[in-house]
Amino acid sequence: MKASDAVAKVLADSNVLYGFELIGGMIAHLVDSINLLGKTKLVSMHHEQGAAFAASAVARATDHKVMGVALGTSGPGATNLITGIADCWLDSHPCLFLTGQVNTHELKGDRPIRQQGFQELDSVALVSSITKYAYQVTHVDELIPCLLKAIRIAREGRPGPVLLDIPMDIQRAEIDDGVLDQLLSSWSAESAAVGAQQRRFDDVWTLLASARRPVFLIGGGAVNVSGFDQWLSEVDRLGIPHVASLKGAEKLTASEHYLGMLGAYGTRAANHAVQHCDLLVVFGSRMDVRQTGAKTETFAANAHIVQFDLEQGQLDNRVKAQQSIQADLKTVFADFSARADAFTPAPQDWRARLAEVFEQSFVDEYTTWSVSPFALLSSLNELTAGRALDYVADVGNNQMWAAHTLRLSPGQAMHHSGGLGTMGFAIPAAVGACIAADKPVIVITGDGGAQLNIQELDIIAREQLPILTIVMNNHSLGMVRGFQEMYFEGRNSSTYWQGYTSQFQALGAAYGIHSLSVADLDAFKAAVADFLAGGKPMLIEVLMPDARECRPRLEFGRPIDEQSPLLDLGK
Repeated sequence: MKASDAVAKVLADSNVLYGFELIGGMIAHLVDSINLLGKTKLVSMHHEQGAAFAASAVARATDHKVMGVALGTSGPGATNLITGIADCWLDSHPCLFLTGQVNTHELKGDRPIRQQGFQELDSVALVSSITKYAYQVTHVDELIPCLLKAIRIAREGRPGPVLLDIPMDIQRAEIDDGVLDQLLSSWSAESAAVGAQQRRFDDVWTLLASARRPVFLIGGGAVNVSGFDQWLSEVDRLGIPHVASLKGAEKLTASEHYLGMLGAYGTRAANHAVQHCDLLVVFGSRMDVRQTGAKTETFAANAHIVQFDLEQGQLDNRVKAQQSIQADLKTVFADFSARADAFTPAPQDWRARLAEVFEQSFVDEYTTWSVSPFALLSSLNELTAGRALDYVADVGNNQMWAAHTLRLSPGQAMHHSGGLGTMGFAIPAAVGACIAADKPVIVITGDGGAQLNIQELDIIAREQLPILTIVMNNHSLGMVRGFQEMYFEGRNSSTYWQGYTSQFQALGAAYGIHSLSVADLDAFKAAVADFLAGGKPMLIEVLMPDARECRPRLEFGRPIDEQSPLLDLGK
């Protein structure tokens, strides 16, 4: 069997079922073999960065049950993948990256030269700090063992990206069929033997039983863990108030006990809850500066903090907890769910108080603008209620508006570039999410972020994917422009060009997508309703030139419950 054919079989047998690539000479054997076998669906993108974001979205959209693969040719193909690799690394999503390489006899090796073969580049050295495993195969006998190792490492522990660099002559070499079958059989047996260690967390649940004002903070490390849905249903049944980080908010559905995203751009109710609770239990969140504010001593200052995390290095980091517990959250959730029938509901007076704060503060703070982001996104809540679909947000004000205001229904999820905060993420990630989850996707992007990978609109049109791209066009890079107005006396170099903006309706139409431009809420709602009824690719450009900031937002140095503009919510 040709080695590239063996790679295709390993991908299919390992539940790596969706791949994204931009073809190049050094991956031609791999692409051909994967397409010939036909079990891993390959989609040709227009940029390797787009392929990387699309591949990462496979795990995001399937709760890490299925993994994606992105392929790039040697040299520029590999370097173009790097931003997507870094995004997976910081957001802890498993993804496989395969890069082509020049023939082994063309590698420069230890020679004191920059390059031997055409487009030769040391991909492994470039990504070693942002992958869990990166390796250049130098002999065909290494190929399948290293590929199986990479796939296992990507998924185990804290998930993340892996990369295998495969020279051209190794791709076309021969592998014995019997050896391949033996390797696959051994790997399957090894994977089946891995089980979760059972643990008990009695001391934490005892604290929960005695707390008068408990709050759970749910992070991105929690929401893709096996058992999360059952655990969350028990949390809701017990009425335990809960808030989320940006990444945690991706999989949390609206309920009377879910107060929304925490932090600088979070809901006032979520921040109020954390600042007034007496017990804060943190599940898989690193409590970064956007959640806690710059002065960590003001964060949850009245609370006994318990932090669960998979990695020791994340514990007692920025925020010092009274109890720091290194644990796989699968075991934590299993222990909680097993005992949930014996737990008493959260105190009613605390729940009622937080419900009052949420109702009082989750309101439109943009009523003087021509188009209110709160009203716009609230209308999406209404129009999509009960429908299975995903949202993918870009980076900038549009992301924070979406994370603050969208309230997910069952069957819905939201996907963010969290740790890296990558503009240009949304459109290609929507391609991967749509294909892997097999449901419609709504993109929330801005006129800045949309431009970075706008070429992937062509893939949406070519594949006729049910993706709605909403471009919130405020004629500027609004978030940085806001910083300039706050800290640089309004000097808006590089963020504003006197009202100039690209014509996104025309751009969408040029890519063959039904596109329209709207300037009011009624026209927007009518267009979204048309998309939901038809399920065909669509782009809506929302003209909102006066939309230049997030409200509420946290100014540097203030506690998180003192967002601007200030609003007195009482104690």
